[in-house]
Order: sequence, then C-alpha cells, then structure tokens
Amino acid sequence: MRLVTYIHEDQFKPGVLRGEEVIDISEVAPDILSLIATSDPGLVQVRELLQSNTIGIPLDMVKLTAPIPVPRRNIMCLGLNYAEHAEEHYSVAGQQTELPEYPLIFNKATTAANGPFDNFYYDTAVTAELDWEVELGVIIGKEGRNISVDKAMDYVYGYTVLNDLSARDLQRFHNQFFKGKSLDGSCPMGPWIVTKDQLPDPQNLQLVSRVNGQVKQDSNTSLMIFNIPSIIQHLSFGMSLLPGDIVATGTPSGVGFARKPPEFLKAGDVVECEVEGVGLIRNVISAA
Repeated sequence: MRLVTYIHEDQFKPGVLRGEEVIDISEVAPDILSLIATSDPGLVQVRELLQSNTIGIPLDMVKLTAPIPVPRRNIMCLGLNYAEHAEEHYSVAGQQTELPEYPLIFNKATTAANGPFDNFYYDTAVTAELDWEVELGVIIGKEGRNISVDKAMDYVYGYTVLNDLSARDLQRFHNQFFKGKSLDGSCPMGPWIVTKDQLPDPQNLQLVSRVNGQVKQDSNTSLMIFNIPSIIQHLSFGMSLLPGDIVATGTPSGVGFARKPPEFLKAGDVVECEVEGVGLIRNVISAA
C-alpha cells in the first residue's frame, strides 16, 4: 500500500492510494503517525477500505505533503554509508579513505520536513553551498530497544524517498552536521510511504538524483556499508526506537561538493530524487 498525507479543501487528511485516486482513511486514524501506532490492525482496516466501494478523490485534485508532515522527533540519518561516497568525501579533504567501523549517525531537525513537490526556499545569506543527497528513508513501525539483526525487519513499517539537502559551508563552519542539515524545509520526502510488504528486498533498489534533468547520482541500495537490519541494530542499542521514527539510510556518490569543480544548487534549479519501487520527489529551489 502507498500511504499519504494530503490536503483537500483546506483539510489535512491521511489517505491510501488506489490507482490514481486517494481514499480518505481518517475513519481508521486521524493521521499517518496515529495509523503507524495501530500497527497491523490499522493496516487491516485500511485494506478493507481499499476493497470497499468507498469513493476516492483523483490524485491530481489533492496536494501531497510529507507523509509524516511533523515528525515525532528528529530524523535520524547515516553519513558515509556508501563506500564511493566515503571515498569522494575524503578525497576532497586530501585524506586517505577510511570506511566507518560503526555507522556515522546525525540528526535533521523536525522542521526540516518538507513536501515531495514543495519548493525549498533558498536564502543565500544563510548558505552558498547547498547540495543534494538522494536517500532511501525507512519508517519504524513499533517500539523496540536492543533489536537484533535477525529481528530488525520486524520493526520496519515502510519506506519513503528523502532528499537530505545539505548546507556544506555550515557543516564546515560548525564542524558538525546538525546545523547544516537542519535548515527549514531541507528534508523533502515522500511522495508516500510504501508499506514493507510491497518491497520484499529493500537492499536491491536503484536510487537516482537529477538536477534540471541531468543525472547526478545513480547507485543501488545493495552498496550500503551498513544495511537496514544493521542500521536498526546500531540505532536501537540502548536507545528506544519509536513508531513513526524516520531513518535516512545514507546517500551514494555524486554529490555536488565532491565534483570537480564543485557544483551547488541555485535558485531556479529543479531537483528530483527517485528510489526504485518507492517513488519520485521533485522540488524547485526558490529564492527566499
């Protein structure tokens, strides 16, 4: 199933796609976070609605927002989780590549969440080095701590597409990731959550980013250094994961700051991020 949050007649509602129409599921749960908290019983009810005669709304008549417009807490992210991206990262600094022994974990603020087709408002007074990063997002489905690798996939609810927009100069100025990763609207995601039953092998998905139609990143989730079960194991070690948590699993090579010469986004650029079997998001970089 593809679960969405949408706006229709000035109301935010949770929905599920049936072909090219949206079915309102607010009778099951008031929002997608609440639906996730109901676990399997909620999904059973949603399936029943799909199979009913409920009248839907054409997809082109609604506005899709981020599937979880207001995350319950910061978005958890992995850095340098693809070997070629680690290589390009260290190459820029003139250093020898060191693949991480443990996942490099950082956060994006909840206010970074943005819609799959919304603008990102770019203020050149804040950053001059705005970069793109396509990623597979994992949505956690139930609470757990100290989760073993062999049980980790039991805690996955579904998947989404993320663009981890990054202010490289702010990362450099502050010598850490959080500020440069957390500008308002810098985490476009969606266009929906694909439930895990629809993607039996999330470790073999092509992911691509494009700027103004030109391919910038083209890789596969099979090339992650830490796969999804390993990520969940590390994140949950001594720290509870909660239903609705969003985990960004890292970006492959091809980012702007590592190109020669470096390339950064500017007002008017159109950025597309696509993950096979999940979907495509498209965001315009607009002058603030």
